[in-house]
Amino acid sequence: MTQATPSSELGWKRHSKPLVPYETSEKLGRFSLLAITLGAFAFLYVPIIVLVVFSFNSARTGAVWQGFTLSWYERMINNERLIDAALKSLVIATVSTIIAVIIGTLTALAMERYKFRSKGAWDALLYMPVIVPEIVMGVSLAMFFGLVSGGVKALVTAVTGVEPEVADVRGFGTLVISHVAFSMPFVYLTVRARLADFDTTLEEAAKDLGANEMRTFMRITLPLLAPGIISGALLALTLSIDDFIISFFVNGKGWNTLPIYIWSALKQGVTPEINAVSTALLLFSILIVTLSVVIQRRQQ
Repeated sequence: MTQATPSSELGWKRHSKPLVPYETSEKLGRFSLLAITLGAFAFLYVPIIVLVVFSFNSARTGAVWQGFTLSWYERMINNERLIDAALKSLVIATVSTIIAVIIGTLTALAMERYKFRSKGAWDALLYMPVIVPEIVMGVSLAMFFGLVSGGVKALVTAVTGVEPEVADVRGFGTLVISHVAFSMPFVYLTVRARLADFDTTLEEAAKDLGANEMRTFMRITLPLLAPGIISGALLALTLSIDDFIISFFVNGKGWNTLPIYIWSALKQGVTPEINAVSTALLLFSILIVTLSVVIQRRQQ
């Protein structure tokens, strides 16, 4: 007599075989992951590739290819307003980067080496400019410099008895201060990360051998921190040259930066000359990144 098979066992046998073979599901998963990855790369880089390609288009407007030309790059080089804006951007970026590197490096050393009350709160405040939206920072800086301009106007009026027609402090100084404000935290973060793996016994050994604080810093500490400092400096330089929002709010008369010039030119439509300028900025950014990687590898 055959023994009856429990219904639960039959159910287990009926559903024990997977609906989709394992090999098929694995291939499907890999294909989906590859498709998503390629889609993400296409979303990021196809617009950039199109911009670069059409910077060599002989057509003045539109997205119709009419032939290869370098005339737009020639016009870019001969455009005095564009070159002036680019030079001003470079000067502002260089000065603000130097200041940001000095302040950011010293701040990172102080935060890493010394203990004091509310250290965590101060550390969080140093992170804030990284996460605060640029539009918020731009508006707040514009309001601050507006108040300073009002104070200067009131002071001049009180001293001379004559109310000045213009007392706007916005210009080179406000641009540098603003760029230091948003780029310094990035220098601080890179140097602080380098300090996290810093071997302090090397400094102690140098002091035991008779080196003073300054000599130890210049011969031991600074060379070991150099990769982090250089990375932070290159990042600050790139961010400064690329910045539009904050510069737009705090720039003064005669101090239009390159991103502001590009924005003004876009009011007349996207032309191949704008594509050429954007391509030049892209090449500059790639050069900065490449330089940073090469320096870090040599330091290692």
